Amino acid sequence: MYAIGGSKNPTILSQGNRFIAPPNIFAKEVTKREYSPENIWKDWNWRSEGDLLMNGAVFVPSGVDPNTNSIDERDLIKAKPGTFVTRLTRYSGALDCVRGRPC
Repeated sequence: MYAIGGSKNPTILSQGNRFIAPPNIFAKEVTKREYSPENIWKDWNWRSEGDLLMNGAVFVPSGVDPNTNSIDERDLIKAKPGTFVTRLTRYSGALDCVRGRPC
């Protein structure tokens, strides 16, 4: 039903992800704030940068504008946009590991 969730004032910065919503019209939202009414979670800092939202997927941002918060840009890794997901994960998968031997 959702890809990103939280319940205790988490800070979420989603960068360069691809979210594909299912056909169900009631399952398009990527974010879910558990056990908190909107007047509480509206101050949580949740942002989406360069994410690819497909099939009507919706990321609901909240909190302060990221340009006015106290995050030092030098502490962040520049993410590729969500359109790069296929290229970046083309050869990903499970490692062929055997117990007792290194992968």
